[in-house]
Amino acid sequence: MNIAIIGPGNMGLGLARLFAAKGQNVALAHKDVEVAERLAAEIGSKVQGKTIADAVSGADIVILATPYDAAAAAIKEAGDMTGKILVDITNPITPDYMALTIGHTTSAAEEIAKLAPGTHVVKAFNTVFWQALPFEVRQGNPAVQVLLAGDDADAKKTVADMVTDLEFEAIDAGPLANARFIEPVGEMNIHFGYALGWGTEISPAWVRLS
Repeated sequence: MNIAIIGPGNMGLGLARLFAAKGQNVALAHKDVEVAERLAAEIGSKVQGKTIADAVSGADIVILATPYDAAAAAIKEAGDMTGKILVDITNPITPDYMALTIGHTTSAAEEIAKLAPGTHVVKAFNTVFWQALPFEVRQGNPAVQVLLAGDDADAKKTVADMVTDLEFEAIDAGPLANARFIEPVGEMNIHFGYALGWGTEISPAWVRLS
């Protein structure tokens, strides 16, 4: 499976490291290809730095790891993504991280789906801090849950398998419109981490009681 990650920030790089450790081929994409190439070389041979368009053209799964405000420009630069799975990990948050910029009647994921018609958008990873991604942080702890919302069952199953391979617990959270609820959970996690002093090696979870 070929994976493109648009946006080599903390989340993008963290996911790239996990995929590389699992032997997956990853194209790390940035609007400045030299930045992408430098960061990819620091991870290892399984990760290649490319332009956004080149990374997307050879990918089965595209992970949108930009800030939400940069998503539209990245999607435009990606070009035609018809038929591809587009994993949206963004949270539409204010500059101080303390509020959402959209919600209730739409979500970042739904707006991204409008910008990328013909793709199969799946919401994922927006409730996980990048500090909680590494295997060594999660080892010996309860499985970190990744909530998945999407309208295409096959695409959501593919992303769930990918999430499971990275040793997370994939949770089917229903249709893409449920991102309207999942994104506030991501914002609440930010409040716990920063405003309420829990730190960033935390993650929300749904627990099934016996």
